[in-house]
Amino acid sequence: MKNTPIPLYLKEEEREGLRVAGRFNAQLMDFLRPHVKEGVSTEKLDKLANEYTLDHGHVPACVGYLGYPKTICTSVNEVVCHGIPNTRPLKDGDIVNVDITTIVNGWYGDQSETFMIGNVSNSARRLVQSTHDALFVGIHAARPGGTVTEIGRAIQTFSTKAGYSVVREYQGHGIGRDFHQEPGVPHFPTLKSNRDLLRPGTCFTIEPMLNIGSWQTRVDKKDKWTVRTIDGALSAQFEHTILMTEDGPEILTFTKEGPQEGHKF
Repeated sequence: MKNTPIPLYLKEEEREGLRVAGRFNAQLMDFLRPHVKEGVSTEKLDKLANEYTLDHGHVPACVGYLGYPKTICTSVNEVVCHGIPNTRPLKDGDIVNVDITTIVNGWYGDQSETFMIGNVSNSARRLVQSTHDALFVGIHAARPGGTVTEIGRAIQTFSTKAGYSVVREYQGHGIGRDFHQEPGVPHFPTLKSNRDLLRPGTCFTIEPMLNIGSWQTRVDKKDKWTVRTIDGALSAQFEHTILMTEDGPEILTFTKEGPQEGHKF
């Protein structure tokens, strides 16, 4: 998903707008949390997210965005990202990433979590744990005036040591009054991200996607959205929206009920 490539350095009143959007988005994730379980379809989760967002007077950001047909993205097992909710019930042993984005008074909130359904395999649990940990490794690598590539380098170093590959085709992004804007935030070091500075007032997402097998992916030829690992191996993702302040990174999408830094799955 791409949008206007405009850097944004936020003034304090603008930062507060993003904080409010992030808090609601986190609230929505906590609302969905108890429903992400065996026997519930991802289509049901999508309907719940849509109704909750509209009932609170906000806008589901993904509906119709570049033609996307649903409110949330639900990526199960080997699906890396942009999975379209459907009628398939979640099954014991599945892992599913739930990616939600809302617009609150013109500002975007964006985050995702990978949930484990019932009794998952040890390899799936380790993947989810490492991906969650990689998110916070990336957050801690971000600093005022630092470069975006420091985030990618930290995530790739950690993930490689853990035995996982880092998806390269999809990345984090700047966010504000547009869904996707500069800076792009790849989860591995690049020449461009080495030139992109995280000045105070920059808001962006960090959303590492780790695979058990190859980092390469493929897009479904029929729906043009669903991204799968090229080898069918499991993939996991976690995402937060981050505001760079003068004192360091501020996480805008903390949930009250979800896994925090240091959580053991």
